[in-house]
Amino acid sequence: MASITLGGNPINTAGELPKVGTKLADFKLVKNDLSVASLSDFSGKKLVLNIFPSIDTGTCATSVRKFNEAAAKLDNTAVLCISRDLPFAQKRFCGAEGIENVVNLSDFQEGSFGKTNGLEIVDGPLAGLHSRVLIVTDADGTILHTEQVAEIANEPNYEAALAVL
Repeated sequence: MASITLGGNPINTAGELPKVGTKLADFKLVKNDLSVASLSDFSGKKLVLNIFPSIDTGTCATSVRKFNEAAAKLDNTAVLCISRDLPFAQKRFCGAEGIENVVNLSDFQEGSFGKTNGLEIVDGPLAGLHSRVLIVTDADGTILHTEQVAEIANEPNYEAALAVL
């Protein structure tokens, strides 16, 4: 269990992030067109997983915008923006913002991605949502970098995540 904060108040996650050097667990997440994406859909690509509570908050929206900009310059890399938001909300946001370089994926049905990767918030006002996390993998799915943002209102360290690519 990781202890993080929301506005300085302690909250906890379901577990620990996957370890650097291990393989990213397979997943089934819902795309904006309601089809299902899995890890194999991104086979052979490096991945940046930008995971957050909700696209409709300032910090989460900023992270999607910044990774959208960065994704346009990355070779053989997919940036996946993952939350428990409904796919409709993700699609609305990206359409309104002109965001086209990232893939939005929703864990709304069961939250299994958050549970499997130890990043689901288990208490406090955001219980059930995902904490703010970055996971970066190489093209074989081996985890190169993780970051559990200690204060959920803060932005992740974009530079550190992109530097390992």
